[in-house]
Amino acid sequence: MRRSVKFRLIFLISTIVSYSLGFQFLPESLDGDLNLRLVIGFSVLYFILLPLSYWFCIIKVGEQKLWKMLLIFSLSSLMARLSFPAEIAGYFEFIAWLRYPIIAVLLAIQLFLMVSIVKGLWQARNLSGDPRVHILETFQEQDDKKRSLALVMASEPASWYYAIPYLSRNHVPAITALKLRSSSLWCWFMLILGTLATSSLAYFVIEPWSQLAAIIVASIISYSLVMVTANYRLSRHYSLYSQHDNLIINNSVWGFMSIKLTDIADIEIGEYFRKENKEGLHFGYGASSNIKLSFHQPQTYFGGLGQLTEQVDSIDMQLADPQALVEYFQQYIANQSGVPLSVDGSTTQELQACDSPAISAELSSGS
Repeated sequence: MRRSVKFRLIFLISTIVSYSLGFQFLPESLDGDLNLRLVIGFSVLYFILLPLSYWFCIIKVGEQKLWKMLLIFSLSSLMARLSFPAEIAGYFEFIAWLRYPIIAVLLAIQLFLMVSIVKGLWQARNLSGDPRVHILETFQEQDDKKRSLALVMASEPASWYYAIPYLSRNHVPAITALKLRSSSLWCWFMLILGTLATSSLAYFVIEPWSQLAAIIVASIISYSLVMVTANYRLSRHYSLYSQHDNLIINNSVWGFMSIKLTDIADIEIGEYFRKENKEGLHFGYGASSNIKLSFHQPQTYFGGLGQLTEQVDSIDMQLADPQALVEYFQQYIANQSGVPLSVDGSTTQELQACDSPAISAELSSGS
């Protein structure tokens, strides 16, 4: 497990435990020294220790933007409003008033989804690839906030694009496929059942507070069935392909990379055990990978629907046919340099002799 993922899990578990203990042990009033100490202790936990933990685990280790600290302070304020004694919780009353803006926002989301579905379907009708890739090419020179927002917006048409076979009929063919669990029918079926169960649970939990909010939240969760279907079809058919001189790697619908083929410095086929490189970025399931890519300059991996970014110098993958990627890359460089391919597609020596560093590469087709 990579260090950034490990610390995200540590923070998530710590947060769940902290808030659960708060609901369990915080008193209903400030009467008595013990109750006061408990409130002070949990205040320190909510507003000092957890934000510090978020800063270290998410901002520093995960290399995220500092403005995201607002998320943990907002969440702690909400938990304080719900779990602190009445004398203290009153200071967080502004959180309770947020129920009306929240409902308004949820209604706006519903309206936005309806508009974006129609707009996204119309825009995606003639695309030959992932709408997120088109957005990434458009906003690649923009700042992080604009790019993040653009990727979130692009996730909507991308989900419909991949979920409906007719819309993705013009998609460029895959070079080969990543070995992903999400490409199996049983995983798709289990995700559908999990989505429906979560939607039902959300309705029954929220309904005593607000029936309207319960209906809206449950419908939004149910709407994610489109993304679940897109996740299955994307993983099964379009996990690795090339478009506009870029190599597109889709680690299911949740994360992807777009790499310029000229930025690939080295492709090696072999057996790469992941326990020997726990900090590396690995695609595909299993204890090892069968191909490794190194880059001339750091490349960006967009995880969490494009919201969690990582800079990497190399990646390794478990592919169904790693030789197909090597041959495709050889063919691409041969086309760029004018060096003819031999019958078996082997042009390693000729390509190494090229003067242009942008298209030179050292290729190893065996372990």
